[in-house]
Amino acid sequence: MPTPALRRVTAAASALAGVLALGLTATPAQAATPLNYAALGDSYSAASGVLPIDVSNLLCLRSTANYPHVVAARTGARLTDVTCGAAETKDFTASQYPGVAPQADAVTSDTDLVTMTIGGNDNGTFINAILDCGTEGILSAGKGSPCKDRYGTSFDDAIDTNTYPALKSALNAVRAKAPDARVAVLGYPWITPATADPSCFAQLPVAEGDVPYLHALQAHLNAVVQRAAAETGATYVDFSQASTGHDACQAIGTRWIEPLLFGTNIVPVHPNALGEQRMAEHTLSVLGLG
Repeated sequence: MPTPALRRVTAAASALAGVLALGLTATPAQAATPLNYAALGDSYSAASGVLPIDVSNLLCLRSTANYPHVVAARTGARLTDVTCGAAETKDFTASQYPGVAPQADAVTSDTDLVTMTIGGNDNGTFINAILDCGTEGILSAGKGSPCKDRYGTSFDDAIDTNTYPALKSALNAVRAKAPDARVAVLGYPWITPATADPSCFAQLPVAEGDVPYLHALQAHLNAVVQRAAAETGATYVDFSQASTGHDACQAIGTRWIEPLLFGTNIVPVHPNALGEQRMAEHTLSVLGLG
């Protein structure tokens, strides 16, 4: 006849076997629901100039290797990518090209995540400053600060007067479409170093005194983007530290941005594939995703 101690051991073993059997036969837990991810923004979001090109919309010169695609691949998100080269804040609520819907149309009440870079094309901030300063730099043989002397605070004034309110309006339009979505606004990685690099003049023909001028202009734009993000409940992804040492004056394999001349991209002064990958990785880190 079994002793009380033996009966207790037998009962415990029977209970353990039952638990194990339940664990082996239970239905596996379902995988987490993928994020509904809408990618908006300009050519820095679209990776204009990076191959391969998304042939579904050639007008936007969008790459399938842009940072939204990297983010989606790392997170398993369902991506709706409406990024478009040359986009301005107004293109969030109006059609940029015939047949191209306003970018905010991609955002719905079911959207979980929105990312973007936007604002650099408003007032021609990037393109005008780079081209104007490049022209002045060539004419001055790289000496002095002819661009700063000619344009002064005009670029900065336009950022404060026009870009800042336009950014807030665009972000509020996104927030209205998806009040519960997580919205991340990326800053622009550095185009120029903080100080002149004479060896870079052939690739980025900006006068030595205008290199810090352009750097400060970009810092101002990023600060305004950060301010608009904070005031509309969005997360700002800051590249001021992460992109230091990866500007357009660096060597291939180090730089994230291609120079104006003799670069590897078909679109100059834009992120290359490495830059897009690093932008995605830093964004994922800031958001705690992937």
